[in-house]
Parts: sequence; C-alpha cells; structure tokens
Amino acid sequence: MRIGELAERFDLAPHVLRHWESMGLLTPAARVNGRRRYTRDHVIRVMTIIRAKAGGMSLEQIREVLDAAGQSERRALLRQQHTELERRLAEISASKRLIEHLMECTADDFTQCPDYRRMVESAAELQNLHEDVCVI
Repeated sequence: MRIGELAERFDLAPHVLRHWESMGLLTPAARVNGRRRYTRDHVIRVMTIIRAKAGGMSLEQIREVLDAAGQSERRALLRQQHTELERRLAEISASKRLIEHLMECTADDFTQCPDYRRMVESAAELQNLHEDVCVI
C-alpha cells in the first residue's frame, strides 16, 4: 500500500510515518516507481508503535524496545513500562473513586465531607509512600 493508505488506516498524517522512518522505528518501505510501498509487516509495526505510545512510551523508548539486543533486554525495558502503567492505573482508579463519591455526596461543601477527606488523605499517604520508594 502507499504511504497515504497506511497513514489513513491509522488516522495519521503521512509525515508521521516519514518521521518514524527517520527515527528508525519503521524500516523504509520499498520504492516502486519512486513511491513508498508498505507491507503487512509495516501495518503490524505501526500498530505496535501506536499501542506503545498509548501506553505512555516515548518514541525513544519504543525504539529501544524494538531494537533490543535480545529477549531479556526487551523484557527488562517492558518490565519498567509495566511498572509505570500499574502506577498510573492505581492513580486513575483512585481518581475514579473520588469522582464517584463526589457524584453521590450530599455535603454542601464536599471538601468537608468526612468520607471524602478520608479518601483524599489515604490517596496522599499512598502518594508519599510511592515517592519514598522511588527515592530509595
């Protein structure tokens, strides 16, 4: 497929694919009559990049994973990202619980609601614990 077709398939601008090629994330497509021609392997690679970006990885981190020397190096890099995703999921879950409480809370000033205050204090303690663990 042509660059425009591949880009359109993922709702990307063609220049994004060119940029990824220049960064080494995508192997250059074969040229037919001077135009890039992409294969199914490119489709898989683009989806991999998109999913990794959605997971919070930078393009540099993605390149490191894709270029890892072996399975153990790749797994180590992915373990780091997995740990970060677990942390983010915990934060999102705590935020969701707060919002759910606020949607049901009958207090005029929700910041004075004992349940809300307990939830916020608990979240703050977890945040401090995480920061202490990261510093060590």
